[in-house]
Amino acid sequence: MANIKRKIYRSARTTTLYIVVAGVAMALIFPMFFLFSFSLMSDYESYSEWPKPLIPSRNTRFELTPLEDPRTYQLSIWNKSEEVFRPFGPISNTRDSSSLRKLSNFVRNYSNCTISQDQILEIMDQTDKDGKASFTLKKGILSNYTRFFTLYSGAFSSVMASLYTALLTILLSLSIGGMAGYAFARYVFKGKNILKLSVLFVRMFPPVAIALPMVIILGNMGLYDKPAGLSLIYSINQISLSIWITASIFMGIPESLEEAALVFGTTRVGAFFRVTLPLAVPGLAACAMYSFIYSWNEVINALILTQFNPTLPVIVYRSLLGANAQVQLIAAGSVAQAIPAIVFTLFIRKYILQMWGGVKV
Repeated sequence: MANIKRKIYRSARTTTLYIVVAGVAMALIFPMFFLFSFSLMSDYESYSEWPKPLIPSRNTRFELTPLEDPRTYQLSIWNKSEEVFRPFGPISNTRDSSSLRKLSNFVRNYSNCTISQDQILEIMDQTDKDGKASFTLKKGILSNYTRFFTLYSGAFSSVMASLYTALLTILLSLSIGGMAGYAFARYVFKGKNILKLSVLFVRMFPPVAIALPMVIILGNMGLYDKPAGLSLIYSINQISLSIWITASIFMGIPESLEEAALVFGTTRVGAFFRVTLPLAVPGLAACAMYSFIYSWNEVINALILTQFNPTLPVIVYRSLLGANAQVQLIAAGSVAQAIPAIVFTLFIRKYILQMWGGVKV
């Protein structure tokens, strides 16, 4: 009887753990899934269809119907949620290139579908014969992404500014924080613990409190509205985190390995680069990941310290507040912003797992 109770208890505990893990996974995955789904929706799907489709359609159906006025037609689009054609604009029967181009642009902007002027003429001819014409167009998967980088000026250059800022932040935080972490791990000096704790004080201040006075400082240095100046601000927070991570990593590497290298004729610097540094790569990779993600996604400092050379998060933020804000374009910009961070994390994942004891490199 006691064994049965223990088995039931273990089974219930395991089931509860699975439910909690599944709930946390859904809470993390579903928002990203809906964001990605919105980034693929057309303007019509984003604002006119309800409930929203979980997976946007690959094709869009249209119907062209002549009106009483022989010079105009009614263009309708298929509504999946209501399963009916909904009109979304009368068009002129004028077949000059200017009118056809306007119609082609209207269909592309409204439904993310591409239709040529020759196709429009063929559909009009079919309408004249049969009374109405139904046709299906393939929707461009990446239309919202291309429109985001086209509509919002400076979006592409902001990607390069964000990349430059992130890489420079990694370089500064790893070089300064790594050397300080090695000193804390290997040397004993007066006030060591207090100094190690004090480096975290800078992370206690809100970003705005640091950014506002830095506007004047960076202006005097000639680094205002430049990625180099922005990376200096980001490095302030990341150096303290790098010190703590690298100090823990260096403390876990036996000092006897360096002493053995010294016995065989290697200098102190040579022992560090040939023995200690390769073993500390997982910790350095973790620092690089945190520095990249922080500097890539940070928006408050970038909003204050940039004006004509914004980073990508600033462009996404401004698109959210702009007069021509469109939810599907904002979602596309957000997904585009998340992709480099995901790629960078996947690139160094084996070093992160090695630091946590998951795999060996």
